[in-house]
Amino acid sequence: MTDYSDVLIIGSGVSGLSFALKAAQFSRVTLITKKKKADTATNLAQGGVAAVLSVEDSVDAHIADTLCSGDGLCNEEIVRIVTTEGPDRVRELMALGVRFQKGKNGEGFDLGMEGGHSARRVAHASDLTGKEIERALLEQIAANPNIEVLENHLAIDLLIESKARGRDRTNGDRCLGAYVLNRVSGEVETRIAGVTVLCTGGCGKVYLYTTNPDIATGDGVAMAYRAGAKVANLEFIQFHPTCFFNREAKNFLISEAVRGEGGILINQQGEAFMKKYDDRGDLATRDAVARGIDAEMKATGADCVFLDITHKPAAFLKERFPNIYTTCKQHGVDLTKKPIPVVPAAHYMCGGVLVDAWGRSSITNLMALGETACTGLHGANRLASNSLLEAVVFAHRAAEVLKEQMEGIRRLDRISVDPWRTGGAALLDESILIKHNWDQVRQLMWDYVGIVRRTKRLELMQTRLGWMLKEIKEHFYDYLLTPDLVELRNLAVVADLIVQSASQRKESRGLHYILDYPEKNDRDFRQDTILQK
Repeated sequence: MTDYSDVLIIGSGVSGLSFALKAAQFSRVTLITKKKKADTATNLAQGGVAAVLSVEDSVDAHIADTLCSGDGLCNEEIVRIVTTEGPDRVRELMALGVRFQKGKNGEGFDLGMEGGHSARRVAHASDLTGKEIERALLEQIAANPNIEVLENHLAIDLLIESKARGRDRTNGDRCLGAYVLNRVSGEVETRIAGVTVLCTGGCGKVYLYTTNPDIATGDGVAMAYRAGAKVANLEFIQFHPTCFFNREAKNFLISEAVRGEGGILINQQGEAFMKKYDDRGDLATRDAVARGIDAEMKATGADCVFLDITHKPAAFLKERFPNIYTTCKQHGVDLTKKPIPVVPAAHYMCGGVLVDAWGRSSITNLMALGETACTGLHGANRLASNSLLEAVVFAHRAAEVLKEQMEGIRRLDRISVDPWRTGGAALLDESILIKHNWDQVRQLMWDYVGIVRRTKRLELMQTRLGWMLKEIKEHFYDYLLTPDLVELRNLAVVADLIVQSASQRKESRGLHYILDYPEKNDRDFRQDTILQK
């Protein structure tokens, strides 16, 4: 099957949905998502959207906090754009039906405080902000006749002009769409598009412990890299300091806002410890808090630490954190009476597909938004709640520039593309082969390329990945495609890119801490780590 759209969006998080609504005003949009349309990292986001929405705050203060968190690698122009345009985008979300928590007397916003911020500036919907944004945007999408949403459609590879024509392009390559696996029928569909937009989220599942949903396998970055696009700063993987330590509550995050409202990290002996590791204590940036917890656990041999907010009124905690309260209570922890057991877990990919100030990648007619993109906003460490802000700001900017270019894109010649070839591929009945490699990648990345790194571990990981990538490639072309095989291939590619990037940065900065080079080196490494196939 071959289908044409003006715009093909891959992913249904806040960036994909926001962009779809704007692009649908001047084009025909197809949005594909590999599971259900609400199966996204956005849906799990608890904290909120950081923006200057109070007279007691300022854009300059938001800029300063973002630059401080980014540890010298933020693009200052992008930081100013996002923080300046952000408030309008938050109000736009309200106009679309997002029910943010109101301030006193039902006026303005009830703004939260989070680590790294110098003021209360996080607009939220209790502790279910992402779910509320997703709900409102999906309702708008459902009512829009110019948007077709296809669930259970998993992108395999991007369609690139040089490959379609069988020769190099002297003036740069062009994206023509994507090959897509229909998970229901098993058919590989050819989806041709004037513009393709990657909104596939992050890569948390590359690690053994993560706050991310199961869909977070780095698909967009892997596809873009294989297609020849530039990717950047993939050594900077943010580990959220406080993931609920419970075997049954899979991937459950304890929001940064809990510390923002006065939560204190304590060890097994009940001692507050963060001041030992950072002068800012419990409200330090996420990289510092994650390393502090990691160091404390290693020093004491403990499996976890605890987040204590029992000193706050129970009624306040139940109202401010209803989802966290209910989930913890279901698993035997009443946070109004007992500290919450927490550990760091892989949370956010600060690097990604390198894009310009309008979301355009290094390949013509290929864009990337949200966590999939590296815009320059986050630098070496993302400031809490800046991710949803980045997503809506860049969705707006990408739609603006695309509106100007859409007529020209429609006039481009449509190139015939061969359908996906299965050849003599057989059905892979040994699923253990996939599961073994999947488990190996995640365990090894956790052990060798985690919060604290060593050069020797990176070298060992690169060797192991070399063998795995070779074996996965053989599986990919010898057997009929399954979703697990497609995701494993992407996971291994992204793992390799993280290791390559970490090996190149011979300093410690932000989220990349390597024991062999514990100091920051501005002279040689105050620059992006860029990889291109």
